[in-house]
Amino acid sequence: MLDGWIFLELKNFKTMDPNILYSLVNTRLRDFHEDLASFCYDNGLHEDEFQSFMADHNFHYNKKLNQFR
Repeated sequence: MLDGWIFLELKNFKTMDPNILYSLVNTRLRDFHEDLASFCYDNGLHEDEFQSFMADHNFHYNKKLNQFR
């Protein structure tokens, strides 16, 4: 299932360009995770901290769509 995928280390997400992070996260949510909690768990992230960072850049998680908007 992961053949051909290159995974970035997301523990340093605060240093990433928020627009690239937005795209990367939505792709991973769509392809590999049923919700944000499982995405954060698999990537060793604190869900509240991650959501707060994304919200600071005007990206908000939509649970129904399982993506940031």
